[in-house]
Amino acid sequence: MITQPRTSTETAEELKSISTRFEQASPEEILEWAVCTYYPKLTMATAFGAEGCVLMAMLAQIAPNGKNVSIFNLETGYQFKETLETRERIHERYGIEVEYVQAAESVESMENRFGGPIYYSNPDECCRIRKVIPLREKAADYSAWISAIRRDQTAARANAGIVEWDKKFGLVKINPLANWSKRDIWAYITINEVPYNPLHDQGYPSIGCWPCTHKVTVGDDDRAGRWKDIAKLECGLHTPEYEI
Repeated sequence: MITQPRTSTETAEELKSISTRFEQASPEEILEWAVCTYYPKLTMATAFGAEGCVLMAMLAQIAPNGKNVSIFNLETGYQFKETLETRERIHERYGIEVEYVQAAESVESMENRFGGPIYYSNPDECCRIRKVIPLREKAADYSAWISAIRRDQTAARANAGIVEWDKKFGLVKINPLANWSKRDIWAYITINEVPYNPLHDQGYPSIGCWPCTHKVTVGDDDRAGRWKDIAKLECGLHTPEYEI
């Protein structure tokens, strides 16, 4: 029996202990604990990748007593139309309303201020304005957030806890899929007929904003198509060293 934390302000050590006890738990068990412990101060961020779609399918089944976890998408203004259409398919299947959270500054205003797009010339600043700052502002209303990262995706994610304190955003971070593999994700999608972004079938294993997402070739790492030809693998949401 995994004990629940007393409040949403556990110390990092207490969270580490909880995380360790969850190492052998299923994502569904972790999500059920998260909902029971933190609702209504629990939220989830999704970019409608395969992992996020799996988590939403699970949440639709386990949320007790009709509790609806707040789920949002960081709508950068640069997302693929297929990504936005996946939001509607998720709603049709599960009744989940994913909120769009946008930067205070519009894409047009930002590009005018910089004299044009900056997703190639200064991708870190583009991510900071369009994703990191909006998430920080959204997180201020919650005690915990769910992410869809897996440890095997990047070096920056390799040491992610199942449950951990997110110093950057000032709340508890829950990673139910940390121990899952790509095979686990697609097996769940296939068995449960989970709607997913059709770009995954077109050579895009990892999908972000259209200017910074490219197809990969056979044998490439799944995130090889993100920020192609740039020494960048993360948008900054999951890297503690990224400055806000």
